[in-house]
Amino acid sequence: MKKIRILLIEDNKLLRDGITSMLKKQSDMNVVATLSNGENMLITMGKCKPNVMLLDLGLRNQNSMQIVKSSHQYFPETKIIVMDLMPLQSDVFEFVQAGVSGFILKDANVAEFINTIRTVFEGADVLPSNLTGSLFSQIFDHAISGSNRTLIDRSVRMTKREKQVMALISDGDTNKEIAQKLNLSLFTVKSHVHNILEKLALSTRFQIARQSSNY
Repeated sequence: MKKIRILLIEDNKLLRDGITSMLKKQSDMNVVATLSNGENMLITMGKCKPNVMLLDLGLRNQNSMQIVKSSHQYFPETKIIVMDLMPLQSDVFEFVQAGVSGFILKDANVAEFINTIRTVFEGADVLPSNLTGSLFSQIFDHAISGSNRTLIDRSVRMTKREKQVMALISDGDTNKEIAQKLNLSLFTVKSHVHNILEKLALSTRFQIARQSSNY
């Protein structure tokens, strides 16, 4: 039986050791190397020639996106699976565009974790079941087909007022300043901010500011 050769990049030692131990119990999997960061990734990949890379999306002091791009450039045959607690819509789109084949939530059960690795190794692309609603499906499909970001943006409908609030957040205005400029109550502004965060699956005002140019 040909075993799936796996490279694991995870900066949390407890998680790294736990995942390694779990994968070693699988008769069709072989963890050929583990790394805490991407510094020696290309050298390690050259030596170990992994079929699958498991990559922590939130590496401390490390750009996971750059790791994906470097791996895809020099070792395009290696399938990449990103691990995260709950990736944002924008992260899903950007990482798939960069060459990622699958996502695993860190709270996934063992069966889901193992099945994702096997499915990706066999050539399929995988999103966790709770990310495969209509919007995420569109993101995934468009990213794979190479469509541009505007196709994704059109799946989220923003009101004229929400667009105004986004623009002012991008300018650095506080809720109080936005209320004064738009002649709204502070409560109404807070409600608009909440709706924007919910529609775009974001969690911070900084993320709203980054997205504002798309609307």
